[in-house]
Amino acid sequence: MATETRQDNGDGEAREPRLLVVRNHEGDGAGNWEQWLAEGGVRLDAVRAWEGEPLPERLTHDGLLVLGGAYLPADDARAPWLPGTRALARQALGTGVPYFGICLGGQLLAHVAGGEVRGEHGTPEFGSVRLTLRPEAADDPLFHGLPAHPPAIENHVDAVTALPAGAHWLLSSADCPYQGFRVGAAAWGVQFHPEARAARIPAWNAGRLARHGAPDPASLHAHALREAPEAEAAWRTVAHRFAALVAERRGAAVA
Repeated sequence: MATETRQDNGDGEAREPRLLVVRNHEGDGAGNWEQWLAEGGVRLDAVRAWEGEPLPERLTHDGLLVLGGAYLPADDARAPWLPGTRALARQALGTGVPYFGICLGGQLLAHVAGGEVRGEHGTPEFGSVRLTLRPEAADDPLFHGLPAHPPAIENHVDAVTALPAGAHWLLSSADCPYQGFRVGAAAWGVQFHPEARAARIPAWNAGRLARHGAPDPASLHAHALREAPEAEAAWRTVAHRFAALVAERRGAAVA
């Protein structure tokens, strides 16, 4: 397990809240969220699952962050660590440990909570896309008070097609209804990439984009750069709020 962010109390023992990060692909690190969560005093313990690093069987961290990847939530043959990831997500739901799932991580939350996910469904989204906050977001612990139409980087062809029963539907876009949702009090799933930097876009596969009728990487990059200040302001706020929930969980555990 790699420690991506760590603060020390001076005697070599980490006391800060700890967030388990499941990485599903080499290029899908925590991005901006590594810095923003550290600003909230949270230590990130990252598991490079695609390399075979083992996941813990029990969720003892104060929060769980599951990142993106080119798989479906039950694509166990290609991604044999997914059963363990689903088990951790279920533990988070059952115990109230804060969970945040991005892209595949959001789809995985929908899957384990009883929703539906379909591969290559609907209109693919690439680059910076405008989202719409739904009325339900007004009192959400993470998304309340954000701009009505924040931009976010997208890179997906799969999608959630039905939310779990009782889920709170928080965000949508013109081409993808279920951009963000909450299950219970402290588990969030998003289709977009609030952690992503525009700098990752030039490395995207131009042929893949062309097959889906999307602009070339250079055009997508230029557009995302223009919208980056607005996007980063919104998603930094969300990251800080999630860090506060993780810290609150840590405080409750040691009280």
